[in-house]
Amino acid sequence: MIRADLSDETEEVIGDRGYDRSKIRQSLANRKITACIPPKKNRESKPPYNWHLYKKRYLIENMFAKLKDWRRVATRYDRCAHTFMSAIH
Repeated sequence: MIRADLSDETEEVIGDRGYDRSKIRQSLANRKITACIPPKKNRESKPPYNWHLYKKRYLIENMFAKLKDWRRVATRYDRCAHTFMSAIH
């Protein structure tokens, strides 16, 4: 049961083991979206997932962690939106 708004162009969803539920996998399959979710260790039937694609998840997570730690972005000192966006790019 993914409640997030996914566009019609979404082909794959990458999630951690916390999202390894049959309901979530079925909901994604009904929408023709491939689930890249590693199975929990205690799951009896372990569905396959793309390990190489899953490794890319950490790159994205680390990028957001660095952005949040960067004080200028975290507190948003810039008054104008274009100045703020220029700092990010």
